[in-house]
Amino acid sequence: MSDEPVKDPLALGLGSLASGVGFGAACLTAAQIAAAILRGDLEPAVYHDTAGNPLVAGLVAAVGVGGVVAWYRSVALENIWQRGVITVLAAVGACLVGFLAALLDRFLGVLGLVVWLLLNIAFAIVATRWAIRGKGMEVR
Repeated sequence: MSDEPVKDPLALGLGSLASGVGFGAACLTAAQIAAAILRGDLEPAVYHDTAGNPLVAGLVAAVGVGGVVAWYRSVALENIWQRGVITVLAAVGACLVGFLAALLDRFLGVLGLVVWLLLNIAFAIVATRWAIRGKGMEVR
């Protein structure tokens, strides 16, 4: 009997999905922080011309980062369709979780967004470790 870790496809898939969602949502939350800071510093007429840009960039980054992280983390799965579904779900999930930050911005302000950003990053790191463990590699 060997002490070698065994591959766990479920942990690998769910960890990959969660890490993509976490890092992607962190990107969208960071963009919302930038927009909130601009909203406080700029005149309302100038804000409407300028503040949409960080939000669009954050949305594109959330989809891109969420999908790429999930694709990269799930590389040990043999089935390409499973990897594709995990990638798409991570991209969509990153947008949904990132949009929750808009509620925090409304009720808690920029401080709530910063806390949400840090929680998303922590969640993504834990999920990445879970995916690596599911891959059959030891995490120290």
